[in-house]
Amino acid sequence: MPAVTTDTLTLPRVGTPDPATQRPVRTVTTAPTGYEGEGFPVRRAFAGVSSAELDPFVHMDQMGEVDYAPGEPKGTPWHPHRGFETVTYMIDGVFEHSDSQGGGGVITDGDTQWMTAGSGILHIEKPPEALVVSGGLFHGVQLWVNLPRASKLVPPRYQDIRGSQSTLLSSPDGGALLRVIAGDLDGHRGPGSTYTPITMIHATVSPGARLDVPWREDFNALGYVLAGAGTAGTDARPVHKGQLAVFGDGGALTFTAAQRPAAEAEPNLELLLLGGLPIREPVVQYGPFVMNTRAEVAQAFEDYQAGRFGVIPAQHLPHTE
Repeated sequence: MPAVTTDTLTLPRVGTPDPATQRPVRTVTTAPTGYEGEGFPVRRAFAGVSSAELDPFVHMDQMGEVDYAPGEPKGTPWHPHRGFETVTYMIDGVFEHSDSQGGGGVITDGDTQWMTAGSGILHIEKPPEALVVSGGLFHGVQLWVNLPRASKLVPPRYQDIRGSQSTLLSSPDGGALLRVIAGDLDGHRGPGSTYTPITMIHATVSPGARLDVPWREDFNALGYVLAGAGTAGTDARPVHKGQLAVFGDGGALTFTAAQRPAAEAEPNLELLLLGGLPIREPVVQYGPFVMNTRAEVAQAFEDYQAGRFGVIPAQHLPHTE
């Protein structure tokens, strides 16, 4: 799991939060496995968690981790979205994105594609042809971030965020590397531009190290384990790969990585830390549409079927004789 790595001793360090402000862990849930798109494996990270505790987040898949044989890599077909933002963070491997607004590109280790669907867009995500031929490691995350009612129908936009643009920080003792992709951590901002105020961080915690980070009190707080094992909260709730910790109120989060020999396959505790300002509006989700009412979802279907989400670019149409 390379993403972006560096010597933590050379990085700015986040401040040590007041222990009295630590948030308690409310729940720990285990993501069920499934398949997405054309058949790539995923863990449904938010399964079993109430929408009120996730708000402003809607859905998240951990894609992979899978080592494909030649000819096996898979992606998604062209499909629509409206009313929210998709955030695709690639940890290992390569993924291509194209959409009906002309956005797109290729992301690899540590890169992020941030697509605001807004009023409506068509897009496709798939492995490049070279990866399909060769096979290889594939591991990433796709997060859905809700848009408030006032921004549901904003014009679509696309952000290509390179891994090198992430803000890199260290825990106070140097035992954890923090990659701030969006939002703010202790005054350090990530590159992602969001309609809904959120924070998104990929943290790598070394074996036996403890991570304490300050957290906005008006944000919710989620910690998803991408790899490894350890504990969450001051009461040391055990967590491992594929589990989500939901925190209660407070101004700080804590995790501790398990003590493991360096030779093990996943010696570090890899975390995706998520927080956002709850929107507190009705949410009606049906497939690729996330709106406030059933009538708005029905309108989204009608607009999609009428071709109002744009058209597939000519270079992406299948060849016909």
